[in-house]
Amino acid sequence: MKFKNPAAIHSTHIDSPLHFAEGQPSVDQLTLRQLVGPAVVVDVAEACAKDADYRASAQDLSQWEKKHGKIPSGSIVLIRTGWSARWPDKKRYMGTDKPGDLAGLHFPGIGVDAAKVLLERRILGVGIDTASIDYGQSKDFQVHRDLCGAGIYGLENIADLEKVPATGATLIALPMKIAGGSGAPVRIIAILP
Repeated sequence: MKFKNPAAIHSTHIDSPLHFAEGQPSVDQLTLRQLVGPAVVVDVAEACAKDADYRASAQDLSQWEKKHGKIPSGSIVLIRTGWSARWPDKKRYMGTDKPGDLAGLHFPGIGVDAAKVLLERRILGVGIDTASIDYGQSKDFQVHRDLCGAGIYGLENIADLEKVPATGATLIALPMKIAGGSGAPVRIIAILP
């Protein structure tokens, strides 16, 4: 997989569970067992192309499961929005290129209803090819709070998800081990079947 330019405003990174949940593991406390697992890719790019504020839904996960079977416990679920194709155009990727313009942020994320399903599936982590697992207009970051609160980390700004199949790949996420860190740059590798 390619990686975003680390000198850019956002880089491929991991939010440890501590990022939004006190008492949860920091980056350096995540184990290799948590950072390596079967990859599940849920493609919502078509819906996102029509709606920059789209949130992957429980219905999207249900449709994926009808085709591929139940999302396996211990997997790392990756949401493909197609947004990485907009990189490095900040305005197209973030919805705005004005510094500090939080109201102008428009990019897809994961819906709260989908996060609840992912919790039920007992996944290891979740990733997305946008700047955040919460969509750009989020004010409460409920998806971060729900997933991090359950000990699930988030991978953000992932590139090349179109090259990873819906099932069969193994994902390896190798973050910089920052002691006590709530987040860190991460190198992500997908081993294809």
